[in-house]
Amino acid sequence: MPPPVPARSYEFQADDSVSPWKVTVRQWLQDRDPSPPINGVATGAVVFNAEGRVLLVQRASHDSMPNLWEVPGGAVDEEDATILHGAARELWEEAGLVLTRIHRFVPERMQDDRYDIKLEDMGYRFTNRAGTKTFCRFAFEAEVENCDQVTLDPDEHQDYVWASEEEVRAQKIGERGIPLTGPFGLSMLLTAFRLRKEGLKIGA
Repeated sequence: MPPPVPARSYEFQADDSVSPWKVTVRQWLQDRDPSPPINGVATGAVVFNAEGRVLLVQRASHDSMPNLWEVPGGAVDEEDATILHGAARELWEEAGLVLTRIHRFVPERMQDDRYDIKLEDMGYRFTNRAGTKTFCRFAFEAEVENCDQVTLDPDEHQDYVWASEEEVRAQKIGERGIPLTGPFGLSMLLTAFRLRKEGLKIGA
């Protein structure tokens, strides 16, 4: 498990297009009145290496959704300076990677390339195991200090791969399956590849 990281390591640059998330999770929730209510915010970090492959981590066999694959991420805490800082912290805790820049927001819900719908409707909404609370997850393309230093927290993830767009689409690397956690995760990853190639920024 990565050691505790000093606060200065959570310093990073962020493009103007992600300014809606440069607020605390409490402020973000107070500024919105969705139906049904959102109780918390989670993030996902989409990290590409120099070869244009994306980092996927495999959930631990003893956790919920065992052995499935996803991008690093998790719940934003009240102690996080902003939602984006929550993404930086989760990326460090789950993969041992130091965030240096957030390039763009990567929506998980898009319909016919309509970019004019509310940003909160473009995140992935899910409930806790008991079904008593609703969370909204936002993914961001993240640049890191060193892609060669992936260090997993074994309590949460048991393996990692760097996958191409074709491998993500097939959910397979060679003969090895890399089943993702769900269709929204697949949609988000394919959108990330497209936005990166086209240089598009949602909300810019």
